[in-house]
Amino acid sequence: MAAAAFRVLNPANGELLAEFPETTPAQLEEAVVSARSAFELWGATTAEGPGIQRRSVVLQRASELLLERKDELALLGTEEIGKLLSESVAEVELCAEIFAYYAENGPAFLADESLEFPGAVLQRRPLGPILGIMPWNYPYYQLVRFIAPNLMLGNTLLVKPAPACPRSALALEQLLLDAGLPTGAYQTVLVNVEQTAVLLADPRVRGVSLTGGDRAGQAVGALAGAHLKKHVLELGGSDAFIVLDTADLDFVVKLAAAARMENAGQACNSPKRFIVATALYEDFVRALDAKLAEYVPGDPLNPGTTLAPMSSTAAAKSLIAQVNAAVASGATLHRGGTMASGRPGTAFVTPALLTGVRPGTRAYNEELFGPVAVVYRAEDEDDAVRLANDSPYGLGATVFTGDAAAAARMAERLEVGMVSVNRLAPSSAALPFGGVKNSGVGRELGPLGMDEFANRKLVVR
Repeated sequence: MAAAAFRVLNPANGELLAEFPETTPAQLEEAVVSARSAFELWGATTAEGPGIQRRSVVLQRASELLLERKDELALLGTEEIGKLLSESVAEVELCAEIFAYYAENGPAFLADESLEFPGAVLQRRPLGPILGIMPWNYPYYQLVRFIAPNLMLGNTLLVKPAPACPRSALALEQLLLDAGLPTGAYQTVLVNVEQTAVLLADPRVRGVSLTGGDRAGQAVGALAGAHLKKHVLELGGSDAFIVLDTADLDFVVKLAAAARMENAGQACNSPKRFIVATALYEDFVRALDAKLAEYVPGDPLNPGTTLAPMSSTAAAKSLIAQVNAAVASGATLHRGGTMASGRPGTAFVTPALLTGVRPGTRAYNEELFGPVAVVYRAEDEDDAVRLANDSPYGLGATVFTGDAAAAARMAERLEVGMVSVNRLAPSSAALPFGGVKNSGVGRELGPLGMDEFANRKLVVR
């Protein structure tokens, strides 16, 4: 196995910033032993007891430290992934909100729940060491929405970051130790696929949470099932942005472009399919085309930059191949879909707009994880619902209409885990996140985020 599989390459300029060796088998065993040992202390609790209160204090301090260190942490994230510095700062601030949310609300979430039976209560208790397999697109947020509820619950964590962003993961680990987390309660493990399988087979590891693609989800889900491990899978999406009617098309198009281009289009719950009523279709396509033309590549550290690079040249080339396949299958490319000129070795992709994408083609069925918008024409409300649901994914959807009854009907009929009406999907620690179909299994954040890896224990006295 290569000695430096975890490599930090700046996608904005191709510079190699750091290399990290994989965790050795001996180090991995030590990590599991340490996680189990820390669990005996960190996970010990009685309802409303001092154990819960100590966890709350540590999480609150972690929130404070994130805000104190947000500039240096944001810089690490931008250098690793290429996202705009302003986006990295906002990501760290959201993470601080998540820690503070569970610090404040966690004790109440863990209180005993009385049942409709004499002397019966339902308790929520931790399971033990949990493995987190994390993606690269949000190097802090994806980790924290797994970390915060599980640390509050009392689980200890082994976290495998994506190979592109080990520095941010290690910085977050140090921050948690500085916040007072006991040694062993949270550990970064730089493991390969084979070592990940070893962890999933280890009876001391009691669950796994993965954020990633379909194939990774299938592999991890199969292993977790084989070893009877609780698992949460967040596997991406191809969210629909439905416009039935609006009194302000320019405003809606502005939101559409901003949502699609956030994080260079590399967000699982970013709207990727724009389904527009026939009466608005032509105007929407023209306006979105003009808005996407305004995005210009540049240094993501520069406050004036509007187009960040994708995470890697490999990701950029894969996305362009999807665009080219769509055109070869009869779709119309209105703009973009190429590597930005004059930037060799970097991962900038010009924003693309596709129409006429046909059912059965790659671009129709696959997630386009980058700055590509696909617009579809809908004849009416029923046609919009049909198009939105005609996807392997079911993460989220957005509906724009002035008809409250139509909005309610569509929210009911859409086969997704999250629906937003006349606004972009909000990001909040209080809101459960997750989907159905190929978008995954389970929920993160909100009160539901503390139930996934909990032993919901019945006690009858």
